[in-house]
Amino acid sequence: MEGSRRLRGHSIGVFSEGIGLVLFRWSTLLTAVENEWGGHESRVKADQLASDILSWFTQSKEPLYIDDLEDILDQGMLSLNVEVEDGSIEEVAEKLMVMYEEFLEDNFSSFENFRKANLEHAARPPVPQIVNDDEDDTDEDVGNDENMIVDDNSSNMNPETSTSVANTNSVNRSVNGPLPKVSGEADDGWVVVSNRRNKGRKN
Repeated sequence: MEGSRRLRGHSIGVFSEGIGLVLFRWSTLLTAVENEWGGHESRVKADQLASDILSWFTQSKEPLYIDDLEDILDQGMLSLNVEVEDGSIEEVAEKLMVMYEEFLEDNFSSFENFRKANLEHAARPPVPQIVNDDEDDTDEDVGNDENMIVDDNSSNMNPETSTSVANTNSVNRSVNGPLPKVSGEADDGWVVVSNRRNKGRKN
């Protein structure tokens, strides 16, 4: 991407909103913020990530490469004590790059699609939480306490995902505990989010 091509004037403000719309649909980020994995300032850290992304797009003097954007996203998630290994960083980076290229051509189709999707989501009633009736069998249930299971049918970009994940028992851990890891190893369309301390038990 040529360094001379940059957003100007009103487009910068609209693009800033677009960045927020994309990040709003990133369930991994939302889960980290809602459960304060990065501490009590998790919301501030997420806002800083959005600000860093906008600065990179609008103030960088060098050509813009998606690898650099992925690094910014990765560092932002690490500031929230999250290691992302499910491929969603690459997906978010691609969405942002595509939207930026469209803005340079005065094309706001992706932005409008993100805005429409978020408005539709806000208008929906809350998704009911599924509760396991067998409360005593907590040690044998798959995905209990230790693991969070995230529906990956929407490529980890659906804000509804964070609603169910945020209510699981697995998020009730110390902020200073091990980094949660997001892994896309499952073959059935689910993403398993687990803590580092589980690695020894799985192997």
